[in-house]
Amino acid sequence: MPDRPSTAELVEAVWEFLGQEVLPNAKDHREKFRTLVAMNALAIARRELEGDVPEADEDELRELARRIRAGDAPELALLKERVAAKLRVSNPQYLERYE
Repeated sequence: MPDRPSTAELVEAVWEFLGQEVLPNAKDHREKFRTLVAMNALAIARRELEGDVPEADEDELRELARRIRAGDAPELALLKERVAAKLRVSNPQYLERYE
């Protein structure tokens, strides 16, 4: 059993600190923007820790790219699911908007 705080707890604590302490006290737009970028990166990390991120088999991805380039694309449902899985981690709001 790992010690506490866990990785997820650390990510959450830093995200809350940035949102509650740093962002409200940022002096200019650049500081606010950079804080929001950091918070977004932490949110992605949090979703990766929480969810089932599909492992990308590099050989499988190369073969998929080769097939697409050759005009032998797999079923659209397979491609849509791969993209949806990535969006669930990187930007779930975008996925929700278009589902």
